[in-house]
Amino acid sequence: MDFDLSEEQRLIVETTRSFVEKELYPHEAEIERTGVLRPELAEELKAKAIDAGLYAANMPEDVGGAGLDTLTWLLYEKELGRTNYALHWTCVARPSNILLAGTPEQREKYLFPCVRGEKSDCLAMSEPGAGSDLRGMKASAVRDGSDWVLNGTKHFISHAEEADFAICFMATGEEETPRGKKKLITAFFVDKGHPGYAVRDGYRNVSHRGYTNAVLEFDDCRLPGDAVLGEVHEGFDVANEWLGATRLQVAATCLGRAERAFAHAVEWAATREQFGQKIGKFQGVSFKLADMAIELKAAELMVWEAGWKYDQGRASDADMAMAKLKASEMLAMVADEAIQIHGGMGLMEELPLERIWRDARIERIWEGTSEIQRHIISRALLRPLGS
Repeated sequence: MDFDLSEEQRLIVETTRSFVEKELYPHEAEIERTGVLRPELAEELKAKAIDAGLYAANMPEDVGGAGLDTLTWLLYEKELGRTNYALHWTCVARPSNILLAGTPEQREKYLFPCVRGEKSDCLAMSEPGAGSDLRGMKASAVRDGSDWVLNGTKHFISHAEEADFAICFMATGEEETPRGKKKLITAFFVDKGHPGYAVRDGYRNVSHRGYTNAVLEFDDCRLPGDAVLGEVHEGFDVANEWLGATRLQVAATCLGRAERAFAHAVEWAATREQFGQKIGKFQGVSFKLADMAIELKAAELMVWEAGWKYDQGRASDADMAMAKLKASEMLAMVADEAIQIHGGMGLMEELPLERIWRDARIERIWEGTSEIQRHIISRALLRPLGS
Protein backbone atom coordinates (compact mmCIF):
# COMPACT_ATOMS: atom_id res chain seq x y z
CA MET A 1 0.00 0.00 0.00
CA ASP A 2 1.34 3.45 -0.98
CA PHE A 3 1.03 5.92 1.90
CA ASP A 4 2.38 8.90 -0.05
CA LEU A 5 -0.02 11.72 -0.94
CA SER A 6 -0.44 12.53 -4.61
CA GLU A 7 0.60 15.93 -5.92
CA GLU A 8 -3.08 16.94 -6.10
CA GLN A 9 -3.68 15.86 -2.50
CA ARG A 10 -0.66 17.81 -1.28
CA LEU A 11 -1.92 20.91 -3.09
CA ILE A 12 -5.39 20.56 -1.54
CA VAL A 13 -3.91 20.11 1.93
CA GLU A 14 -1.59 23.11 1.53
CA THR A 15 -4.31 25.34 0.06
CA THR A 16 -6.83 24.44 2.75
CA ARG A 17 -4.35 24.81 5.61
CA SER A 18 -3.18 28.18 4.30
CA PHE A 19 -6.77 29.42 4.07
CA VAL A 20 -7.56 28.20 7.59
CA GLU A 21 -4.48 29.82 9.10
CA LYS A 22 -4.67 33.13 7.23
CA GLU A 23 -8.42 33.69 6.97
CA LEU A 24 -10.05 31.78 9.85
CA TYR A 25 -7.58 31.70 12.75
CA PRO A 26 -7.64 35.51 13.16
CA HIS A 27 -11.38 35.44 14.00
CA GLU A 28 -11.34 32.63 16.56
CA ALA A 29 -10.86 34.89 19.57
CA GLU A 30 -13.84 37.08 18.67
CA ILE A 31 -16.18 34.12 18.33
CA GLU A 32 -14.94 32.49 21.52
CA ARG A 33 -15.43 35.78 23.37
CA THR A 34 -18.87 36.69 21.98
CA GLY A 35 -20.27 33.26 21.10
CA VAL A 36 -21.46 34.74 17.80
CA LEU A 37 -20.29 34.51 14.20
CA ARG A 38 -21.33 37.86 12.77
CA PRO A 39 -23.40 37.44 9.56
CA GLU A 40 -21.34 40.04 7.73
CA LEU A 41 -18.11 38.25 8.67
CA ALA A 42 -19.59 34.92 7.59
CA GLU A 43 -20.50 36.35 4.18
CA GLU A 44 -17.05 37.89 3.76
CA LEU A 45 -15.28 34.63 4.54
CA LYS A 46 -17.71 32.60 2.44
CA ALA A 47 -16.86 34.75 -0.58
CA LYS A 48 -13.17 34.15 0.03
CA ALA A 49 -13.73 30.40 0.36
CA ILE A 50 -15.62 30.36 -2.94
CA ASP A 51 -12.81 32.31 -4.63
CA ALA A 52 -10.27 29.84 -3.22
CA GLY A 53 -12.23 26.88 -4.63
CA LEU A 54 -12.83 25.43 -1.17
CA TYR A 55 -16.61 25.87 -0.98
CA ALA A 56 -18.79 22.75 -1.42
CA ALA A 57 -15.65 20.77 -2.20
CA ASN A 58 -17.35 17.57 -1.02
CA MET A 59 -19.78 17.64 -3.94
CA PRO A 60 -19.32 15.83 -7.28
CA GLU A 61 -18.03 17.79 -10.24
CA ASP A 62 -21.24 17.30 -12.23
CA VAL A 63 -23.16 19.42 -9.71
CA GLY A 64 -20.49 22.09 -9.35
CA GLY A 65 -18.33 20.63 -6.58
CA ALA A 66 -14.67 19.64 -6.53
CA GLY A 67 -15.34 15.94 -7.10
CA LEU A 68 -12.89 14.80 -4.44
CA ASP A 69 -12.55 11.12 -3.71
CA THR A 70 -13.32 10.20 -0.10
CA LEU A 71 -9.72 10.03 1.10
CA THR A 72 -8.86 13.43 -0.41
CA TRP A 73 -12.05 14.89 1.03
CA LEU A 74 -11.04 13.64 4.48
CA LEU A 75 -7.60 15.25 4.12
CA TYR A 76 -9.42 18.50 3.34
CA GLU A 77 -11.76 18.03 6.33
CA LYS A 78 -8.78 17.46 8.62
CA GLU A 79 -7.32 20.84 7.71
CA LEU A 80 -10.64 22.62 8.20
CA GLY A 81 -11.03 20.88 11.56
CA ARG A 82 -8.06 22.79 12.98
CA THR A 83 -10.17 25.89 13.55
CA ASN A 84 -13.37 26.97 15.30
CA TYR A 85 -16.31 24.89 14.07
CA ALA A 86 -18.57 27.87 13.31
CA LEU A 87 -15.88 29.35 11.10
CA HIS A 88 -15.08 26.29 9.06
CA TRP A 89 -18.61 24.93 8.81
CA THR A 90 -20.55 28.12 8.12
CA CYS A 91 -17.96 29.90 5.98
CA VAL A 92 -16.60 26.89 4.07
CA ALA A 93 -19.86 24.97 3.86
CA ARG A 94 -20.14 21.39 2.69
CA PRO A 95 -23.77 20.80 1.69
CA SER A 96 -25.18 17.49 2.84
CA ASN A 97 -24.67 14.68 0.33
CA ILE A 98 -28.27 13.65 0.96
CA LEU A 99 -29.26 16.46 -1.41
CA LEU A 100 -27.94 14.28 -4.23
CA ALA A 101 -30.89 11.95 -3.60
CA GLY A 102 -33.33 14.61 -4.75
CA THR A 103 -35.35 14.72 -7.95
CA PRO A 104 -34.19 17.03 -10.77
CA GLU A 105 -36.65 19.64 -9.53
CA GLN A 106 -35.43 19.30 -5.93
CA ARG A 107 -31.84 19.61 -7.09
CA GLU A 108 -32.66 22.88 -8.85
CA LYS A 109 -34.42 24.25 -5.78
CA TYR A 110 -32.08 23.02 -3.04
CA LEU A 111 -28.86 21.36 -4.18
CA PHE A 112 -27.48 23.78 -6.75
CA PRO A 113 -28.14 26.93 -4.66
CA CYS A 114 -26.29 25.27 -1.77
CA VAL A 115 -23.32 24.46 -3.99
CA ARG A 116 -23.25 28.07 -5.23
CA GLY A 117 -23.41 29.43 -1.67
CA GLU A 118 -26.86 30.96 -2.11
CA LYS A 119 -28.61 28.65 0.37
CA SER A 120 -27.66 26.37 3.26
CA ASP A 121 -29.22 23.23 4.70
CA CYS A 122 -29.60 21.43 8.03
CA LEU A 123 -30.61 17.89 8.98
CA ALA A 124 -33.30 17.28 11.59
CA MET A 125 -33.44 13.86 13.23
CA SER A 126 -32.94 14.10 17.01
CA GLU A 127 -35.88 14.67 19.35
CA PRO A 128 -36.15 15.31 23.10
CA GLY A 129 -37.23 11.69 23.58
CA ALA A 130 -35.33 10.07 20.72
CA GLY A 131 -31.61 10.64 20.38
CA SER A 132 -29.69 7.54 19.39
CA ASP A 133 -32.98 5.61 19.15
CA LEU A 134 -34.30 7.16 15.95
CA ARG A 135 -36.98 4.50 15.69
CA GLY A 136 -38.44 6.04 18.84
CA MET A 137 -39.14 9.39 17.20
CA LYS A 138 -42.58 10.85 17.82
CA ALA A 139 -42.61 13.75 15.36
CA SER A 140 -44.95 12.57 12.64
CA ALA A 141 -46.18 13.25 9.15
CA VAL A 142 -49.69 12.16 8.20
CA ARG A 143 -50.95 12.00 4.63
CA ASP A 144 -53.93 14.26 3.88
CA GLY A 145 -54.95 13.85 0.26
CA SER A 146 -51.87 14.67 -1.80
CA ASP A 147 -50.35 16.66 1.08
CA TRP A 148 -48.55 15.74 4.28
CA VAL A 149 -49.20 17.35 7.68
CA LEU A 150 -46.23 17.46 10.07
CA ASN A 151 -46.43 17.75 13.86
CA GLY A 152 -43.84 17.40 16.60
CA THR A 153 -40.51 18.71 17.85
CA LYS A 154 -36.87 18.25 16.89
CA HIS A 155 -33.93 19.49 18.94
CA PHE A 156 -30.12 19.72 18.89
CA ILE A 157 -30.43 20.71 15.22
CA SER A 158 -27.10 22.22 14.22
CA HIS A 159 -27.03 25.62 12.48
CA ALA A 160 -30.80 25.52 11.83
CA GLU A 161 -31.07 29.23 12.60
CA GLU A 162 -28.88 30.05 9.60
CA ALA A 163 -30.25 27.32 7.29
CA ASP A 164 -32.66 28.22 4.51
CA PHE A 165 -34.33 24.83 4.71
CA ALA A 166 -34.30 21.66 6.79
CA ILE A 167 -34.32 18.02 5.76
CA CYS A 168 -36.61 16.54 8.40
CA PHE A 169 -37.05 12.87 9.21
CA MET A 170 -40.58 12.12 10.43
CA ALA A 171 -42.47 9.00 11.47
CA THR A 172 -45.02 8.19 8.75
CA GLY A 173 -46.33 4.83 9.89
CA GLU A 174 -45.47 1.49 11.50
CA GLU A 175 -44.70 -2.02 10.34
CA GLU A 176 -44.77 -5.35 12.12
CA THR A 177 -41.42 -7.11 12.59
CA PRO A 178 -40.36 -10.25 14.50
CA ARG A 179 -39.23 -7.88 17.25
CA GLY A 180 -42.48 -5.93 17.36
CA LYS A 181 -43.69 -2.75 15.71
CA LYS A 182 -41.13 -0.52 14.02
CA LYS A 183 -41.56 3.07 12.90
CA LEU A 184 -41.45 3.88 9.21
CA ILE A 185 -39.54 7.07 8.50
CA THR A 186 -39.79 9.55 5.62
CA ALA A 187 -37.58 12.55 4.82
CA PHE A 188 -39.07 15.93 3.90
CA PHE A 189 -37.81 19.28 2.66
CA VAL A 190 -39.16 22.11 4.82
CA ASP A 191 -38.38 25.71 3.89
CA LYS A 192 -37.62 28.24 6.60
CA GLY A 193 -40.65 30.44 7.18
CA HIS A 194 -43.10 27.83 5.90
CA PRO A 195 -46.45 28.06 7.79
CA GLY A 196 -46.51 25.74 10.78
CA TYR A 197 -42.70 25.47 10.95
CA ALA A 198 -40.81 27.46 13.59
CA VAL A 199 -37.13 27.59 14.52
CA ARG A 200 -36.57 28.35 18.22
CA ASP A 201 -33.38 29.12 20.11
CA GLY A 202 -31.61 25.97 21.24
CA TYR A 203 -29.42 25.32 24.25
CA ARG A 204 -26.32 27.10 25.44
CA ASN A 205 -23.46 24.65 25.46
CA VAL A 206 -19.79 24.40 26.26
CA SER A 207 -18.66 23.18 22.82
CA HIS A 208 -18.25 24.96 19.50
CA ARG A 209 -19.14 28.54 20.38
CA GLY A 210 -20.82 30.36 17.52
CA TYR A 211 -22.02 27.07 16.04
CA THR A 212 -25.64 27.11 17.11
CA ASN A 213 -28.22 24.43 17.75
CA ALA A 214 -31.96 24.98 17.57
CA VAL A 215 -35.35 23.51 18.44
CA LEU A 216 -37.67 22.94 15.48
CA GLU A 217 -41.42 22.95 16.06
CA PHE A 218 -44.02 21.61 13.63
CA ASP A 219 -47.65 22.59 14.22
CA ASP A 220 -49.93 21.31 11.46
CA CYS A 221 -47.20 22.12 8.97
CA ARG A 222 -48.72 21.24 5.59
CA LEU A 223 -46.37 20.18 2.79
CA PRO A 224 -47.08 19.14 -0.80
CA GLY A 225 -46.28 15.61 -1.93
CA ASP A 226 -43.21 16.78 -3.85
CA ALA A 227 -41.55 17.82 -0.55
CA VAL A 228 -40.69 14.16 0.10
CA LEU A 229 -36.98 13.36 -0.34
CA GLY A 230 -36.58 9.84 -1.68
CA GLU A 231 -39.42 7.36 -1.27
CA VAL A 232 -42.20 7.43 1.31
CA HIS A 233 -41.35 5.27 4.36
CA GLU A 234 -37.76 4.89 3.06
CA GLY A 235 -36.10 7.69 5.01
CA PHE A 236 -33.59 5.36 6.64
CA ASP A 237 -32.56 3.99 3.27
CA VAL A 238 -31.95 7.52 2.00
CA ALA A 239 -29.94 8.38 5.11
CA ASN A 240 -27.90 5.17 5.04
CA GLU A 241 -27.07 5.55 1.34
CA TRP A 242 -26.05 9.20 1.41
CA LEU A 243 -24.92 9.94 4.97
CA GLY A 244 -22.61 6.97 5.50
CA ALA A 245 -19.35 8.92 5.49
CA THR A 246 -20.40 11.64 7.95
CA ARG A 247 -18.79 9.71 10.80
CA LEU A 248 -15.54 9.80 8.87
CA GLN A 249 -15.99 13.55 8.48
CA VAL A 250 -16.23 13.93 12.25
CA ALA A 251 -13.17 11.71 12.66
CA ALA A 252 -11.15 13.78 10.19
CA THR A 253 -11.94 17.09 11.90
CA CYS A 254 -10.89 15.50 15.20
CA LEU A 255 -7.51 14.72 13.63
CA GLY A 256 -7.00 18.36 12.70
CA ARG A 257 -7.65 19.69 16.18
CA ALA A 258 -5.57 16.97 17.80
CA GLU A 259 -2.65 17.75 15.52
CA ARG A 260 -2.88 21.44 16.40
CA ALA A 261 -2.98 20.74 20.13
CA PHE A 262 -0.09 18.28 19.81
CA ALA A 263 2.05 20.84 17.96
CA HIS A 264 1.54 23.33 20.79
CA ALA A 265 2.50 20.67 23.35
CA VAL A 266 5.70 19.73 21.51
CA GLU A 267 6.76 23.37 21.12
CA TRP A 268 6.06 24.11 24.79
CA ALA A 269 8.00 21.03 25.93
CA ALA A 270 10.95 22.05 23.77
CA THR A 271 11.10 25.68 25.00
CA ARG A 272 9.67 25.85 28.52
CA GLU A 273 12.32 25.60 31.25
CA GLN A 274 11.87 24.35 34.81
CA PHE A 275 14.52 23.33 37.31
CA GLY A 276 17.27 24.42 34.92
CA GLN A 277 16.27 22.38 31.86
CA LYS A 278 13.63 22.11 29.16
CA ILE A 279 10.57 20.31 30.47
CA GLY A 280 10.71 17.93 27.51
CA LYS A 281 13.74 16.37 29.19
CA PHE A 282 11.55 15.07 32.01
CA GLN A 283 10.07 11.64 31.41
CA GLY A 284 6.78 12.81 32.88
CA VAL A 285 6.44 15.11 29.87
CA SER A 286 8.35 13.25 27.15
CA PHE A 287 6.40 10.05 27.70
CA LYS A 288 3.15 12.00 27.36
CA LEU A 289 4.34 13.29 24.00
CA ALA A 290 5.23 9.79 22.87
CA ASP A 291 1.80 8.45 23.86
CA MET A 292 0.06 11.37 22.15
CA ALA A 293 2.04 10.80 18.94
CA ILE A 294 1.19 7.08 18.93
CA GLU A 295 -2.53 7.66 19.46
CA LEU A 296 -2.65 10.39 16.83
CA LYS A 297 -0.88 8.21 14.28
CA ALA A 298 -3.10 5.22 15.02
CA ALA A 299 -6.29 7.27 14.65
CA GLU A 300 -5.02 8.87 11.46
CA LEU A 301 -4.24 5.52 9.86
CA MET A 302 -7.68 4.15 10.80
CA VAL A 303 -9.44 7.16 9.29
CA TRP A 304 -7.40 7.07 6.08
CA GLU A 305 -7.92 3.32 5.70
CA ALA A 306 -11.68 3.67 6.17
CA GLY A 307 -11.76 6.50 3.61
CA TRP A 308 -9.75 4.44 1.13
CA LYS A 309 -12.04 1.43 1.63
CA TYR A 310 -15.10 3.68 1.19
CA ASP A 311 -13.87 4.62 -2.27
CA GLN A 312 -13.43 0.92 -3.09
CA GLY A 313 -16.99 0.20 -1.97
CA ARG A 314 -15.65 -2.03 0.81
CA ALA A 315 -16.02 0.12 3.93
CA SER A 316 -18.29 -1.50 6.50
CA ASP A 317 -20.27 0.23 9.24
CA ALA A 318 -17.72 -1.21 11.66
CA ASP A 319 -14.82 0.39 9.74
CA MET A 320 -16.41 3.81 10.03
CA ALA A 321 -17.46 3.25 13.63
CA MET A 322 -13.89 2.27 14.58
CA ALA A 323 -12.46 5.36 12.89
CA LYS A 324 -14.94 7.74 14.52
CA LEU A 325 -14.55 6.13 17.94
CA LYS A 326 -10.76 6.13 17.86
CA ALA A 327 -10.39 9.66 16.51
CA SER A 328 -12.87 11.25 18.92
CA GLU A 329 -11.46 9.52 21.99
CA MET A 330 -7.91 10.25 20.84
CA LEU A 331 -8.75 13.95 20.54
CA ALA A 332 -10.02 14.01 24.12
CA MET A 333 -6.79 12.40 25.35
CA VAL A 334 -4.46 14.64 23.30
CA ALA A 335 -6.30 17.84 24.27
CA ASP A 336 -6.21 16.91 27.95
CA GLU A 337 -2.53 15.96 27.93
CA ALA A 338 -1.59 19.11 25.98
CA ILE A 339 -3.15 21.19 28.74
CA GLN A 340 -1.40 19.12 31.40
CA ILE A 341 1.97 19.75 29.73
CA HIS A 342 1.27 23.50 29.64
CA GLY A 343 0.09 23.58 33.23
CA GLY A 344 -2.08 26.56 34.14
CA MET A 345 -1.22 28.34 30.91
CA GLY A 346 -3.05 25.65 28.98
CA LEU A 347 -6.36 26.82 30.41
CA MET A 348 -5.86 30.44 29.44
CA GLU A 349 -7.64 31.91 26.43
CA GLU A 350 -4.34 33.09 24.96
CA LEU A 351 -3.89 29.57 23.59
CA PRO A 352 -6.43 27.49 21.61
CA LEU A 353 -6.01 24.51 23.93
CA GLU A 354 -8.86 25.23 26.31
CA ARG A 355 -11.19 25.64 23.32
CA ILE A 356 -9.99 22.41 21.73
CA TRP A 357 -10.43 20.66 25.09
CA ARG A 358 -14.01 21.95 25.46
CA ASP A 359 -14.93 21.28 21.87
CA ALA A 360 -13.58 17.75 22.03
CA ARG A 361 -16.32 16.61 24.39
CA ILE A 362 -19.17 16.73 21.89
CA GLU A 363 -17.31 14.55 19.39
CA ARG A 364 -17.96 11.45 21.49
CA ILE A 365 -21.69 12.18 21.41
CA TRP A 366 -22.88 13.49 18.04
CA GLU A 367 -23.00 11.39 14.87
CA GLY A 368 -23.39 8.40 17.18
CA THR A 369 -22.12 8.19 20.74
CA SER A 370 -19.05 6.17 21.62
CA GLU A 371 -21.39 3.55 23.04
CA ILE A 372 -23.28 3.33 19.74
CA GLN A 373 -19.98 2.92 17.87
CA ARG A 374 -18.95 0.10 20.20
CA HIS A 375 -22.34 -1.52 19.67
CA ILE A 376 -21.86 -1.41 15.88
CA ILE A 377 -18.35 -2.88 16.17
CA SER A 378 -19.28 -5.65 18.59
CA ARG A 379 -22.36 -6.58 16.54
CA ALA A 380 -20.17 -6.96 13.44
CA LEU A 381 -17.90 -9.31 15.39
CA LEU A 382 -20.62 -11.47 16.89
CA ARG A 383 -23.26 -11.70 14.15
CA PRO A 384 -21.25 -14.04 11.90
CA LEU A 385 -21.19 -16.47 14.82
CA GLY A 386 -24.95 -16.32 15.24
CA SER A 387 -24.85 -14.28 18.42
